[in-house]
Amino acid sequence: MFRASQGLQDALLLGLLALAFAPALAAMARVWGSVDYLSHGFLIPLVAGWAAWRDRARLAELPARRDRRGLFLLVLALLVYGLGLAAGLVALEGAAFVAAVAASVLLLRGPLWLRALGFPIGFLLFMVPPPEAWLLPLIVWLRLLVTTVAVGVLHALSIPVMQEGNVLVLPGGESVFVADACSGVTSLITLLPLAVLLAYYVERSLARRLMLVASVVPIALGGNLLRVVVTVIAALGVGVARATESALHQVAGLLTYLLGCLALLAVSAILRRVAPSR
Repeated sequence: MFRASQGLQDALLLGLLALAFAPALAAMARVWGSVDYLSHGFLIPLVAGWAAWRDRARLAELPARRDRRGLFLLVLALLVYGLGLAAGLVALEGAAFVAAVAASVLLLRGPLWLRALGFPIGFLLFMVPPPEAWLLPLIVWLRLLVTTVAVGVLHALSIPVMQEGNVLVLPGGESVFVADACSGVTSLITLLPLAVLLAYYVERSLARRLMLVASVVPIALGGNLLRVVVTVIAALGVGVARATESALHQVAGLLTYLLGCLALLAVSAILRRVAPSR
């Protein structure tokens, strides 16, 4: 009878928290649906749920003991959530939601469960949209970097293009605009969760895990550098409009991401061969 009452209380608490954080989840979903390089946010809760379900046998063996420290952390998460709602900061609302999930596990199941579910809960942070104040300078810097390096590569290929900021002026006078999607930010943000997932489940060495996650940066930049160079070459052959506005350009973006995924797998294989676990 006591356990049934306790289970009812737990379900009631979780239901109230789900209701309270519904505006945050809706706000994050709107960002995922409107920003291309954040659309992976829809998949993150599913992957985190799978990761938790994968360890269900181990969790069943752990003792479930309530920990009052979780209540303190839950109240703190709700206060942060209130600040996020008042300021209209979706990133703060999302971070508060993840903190509330961790606090609820600690409160209802104890520290052993929280430790066991540390990776799935931490993985939920990838669904939180980064603040625009952080992303915009990064996008501008990456876009300029990719454009500058692409000019160097094209000059090495004897293609005399000129650079005007993030615009490449072709020999015939036409221009190719290096957009945000070609800056590498899309690959960087979407490949990072995949790299973390791969590092956690495939690699056993901390050093290899860190190197695999760090490899996302050169992979993302290299893939989009290749995309810009190929786009310019295609523009010289079929025209700027067909090279940048047709389905060919969309396919090139998809191929860039797939190439990045294959590169991650290749880096993981190379690391296991070069630095095998002891």
